[in-house]
Amino acid sequence: MKRLIAMLSAVLALSGCGYNDFQRLDEQSKAAWSEVLNQYQRRADLVPNIVATVKGEAAFEQETLTKVIEARAKATSIQVTPETLNNPEAFNKFQQAQGELSSALSRLMVVAERYPQLQANQAFRDLRVTLEGTENRITVARNRYIQTVQEYNVLARSFPTNLTAMVFGYEPKPSFTVANEAEISAPPQVDFSSPAPASKP
Repeated sequence: MKRLIAMLSAVLALSGCGYNDFQRLDEQSKAAWSEVLNQYQRRADLVPNIVATVKGEAAFEQETLTKVIEARAKATSIQVTPETLNNPEAFNKFQQAQGELSSALSRLMVVAERYPQLQANQAFRDLRVTLEGTENRITVARNRYIQTVQEYNVLARSFPTNLTAMVFGYEPKPSFTVANEAEISAPPQVDFSSPAPASKP
């Protein structure tokens, strides 16, 4: 045991122990994560306005609206804390809920294509542009977080910095999964076999 402690002390004394790098990347990952949350919240704040605008189209599919409302409620009900970054189960639950909201909003926008009067509504068009911009910001924020976490995790698993991680309890951080990325980027499947509603005079 004494030999192990002496060995670890020697490693930590080296300039390559990585302690400062862990501090830097930990702060960067927290900042990147905060930006992801900010963009997700920005999107969630848009949903009530989108739903209210779409409701003005009397024949619009109620099921589609309901799924968006439910997905938003689920995504915003999850309590996110700094500890979420160190809890893979909580992190996966959060990203799954956000993925469901992404899918519900994508379907709503595809279905909206069937309603000429809705497409002509300036408020809806403005909201759609804002939503698209927000989705792009989410992608950028997620990519920054993924990159920062990747650097952190490589440091935590590489020798000799993995010994520093072991001593100070720096566990690898969870990141967005490939499966989740595929779910978010997959286009929604919408059945257009039924006749589209006629535009109102």
